[in-house]
Amino acid sequence: MGEDSIQSLHDIERIAAEASGKGDRTDSRKYRLPDRVRRDAKPPMEGETVGDFNIRIGRDGTWFYRGSPINRLPLVKLFASVLRRGDDGTYLLVTPVERGTILVEDAPFVAVDMDIGTENASDGKERTVLTFRTNLDEIMVAGPDHPIRVEIDAQTGEPCPYIRVRDGLDALIARSVFYRMVEMAEERAVAEGAEVELGVSSQGVFFPLGRVNEETTS
Repeated sequence: MGEDSIQSLHDIERIAAEASGKGDRTDSRKYRLPDRVRRDAKPPMEGETVGDFNIRIGRDGTWFYRGSPINRLPLVKLFASVLRRGDDGTYLLVTPVERGTILVEDAPFVAVDMDIGTENASDGKERTVLTFRTNLDEIMVAGPDHPIRVEIDAQTGEPCPYIRVRDGLDALIARSVFYRMVEMAEERAVAEGAEVELGVSSQGVFFPLGRVNEETTS
């Protein structure tokens, strides 16, 4: 293993120790902090700059450190637990010791599975419940607290579906999961005209997936 790889391993272990609250602030040799990263766990003030952790999350949910994938799932889950999003849209890891920005190519999580169930609403009627699991095993039920939205890629014209995980952090819904959603989608009239809206319901909330022109499908 080269010196750069050893240093990268030490750095990633140091960040992990700080994320878990076990970093030793007094041992500068073992947990040496780069000068570019602030020793402050508070959220950054507006206009304030912070350091860069050299961590990137790929569109498929893979975490990288200095270009190399982080293959230890418990380590990635630990980092994800201290992931925050600033008001300006930047992503940060905020530990008890330091904080720094990371690069997220699309969304920090990927929703890789979906369960379809039912529950009884307050009026006694049965309604659909969609439960999603992310690549890091976080579970959320689509509804008022975890809304689904679909954006259209400006370059490809393809739909990009997301579900809110927590605190401004989203999961990109995997294509296979999205196809299942489309298969179970129900139609609703948009307004007077030839268009209808396809969408799914969960916890009594209807989430549009896209519009269909009836003239083109008839």
